[in-house]
Amino acid sequence: MNASDAAPSAAADGGLPAVAPQLRALRRRAGLTLEAAARSAGLSPAHLSRLETGHRQPSLPMLLALARIYGTTVSELLGETVADRDAIVRAADMEPTRAGGWTYVQAGAPGRGMQALRVRVPYGSQGDIVRVHPGEEWLYVLQGRLRLRLGDTAHLLGPGDSAHFDSLTPHRLAADDHDGVELLFVHTLLQSPTASLCLGSPTGELP
Repeated sequence: MNASDAAPSAAADGGLPAVAPQLRALRRRAGLTLEAAARSAGLSPAHLSRLETGHRQPSLPMLLALARIYGTTVSELLGETVADRDAIVRAADMEPTRAGGWTYVQAGAPGRGMQALRVRVPYGSQGDIVRVHPGEEWLYVLQGRLRLRLGDTAHLLGPGDSAHFDSLTPHRLAADDHDGVELLFVHTLLQSPTASLCLGSPTGELP
């Protein structure tokens, strides 16, 4: 089904706020015509025009698609602002979080269009989990060696190596050294816990 056939206005049932002013301004900021933006989002130009004039409200999938096309966040499309966000994150304020054997330390401020983390991956932890989700990821190896599979291709990365990829590409990460691997990790926030998809290990260990 084309996105233009989605459910009627969310405003009618107390859903999303009016986003018309932001949609038009952000499309123009991205240098896109109505026709080009509509084509990229899987909408008809008439449907996108109705969104921009406030005669129809977008669904969340539409917002995600438009945010990606316009190079922005859903929050900006909705006109939300966060005042006086601190640009500096002090080491003393970086509390580690542990999940699935990995250790995560926030390395960026909350409420941004990207999330920055320092990640410690122990040997043998989560190496069989395939991840697929909307957005982009960038990682930089600080210590140790990382085994990274992108689609059908395996890579071995050492300190100073980096990778930048579309995270809709199935990917797996594992430490190659028994001492583990430490990474700087940045990803976009177009995904959510409910959008994340872990497929398990269809082919066993990384080569």
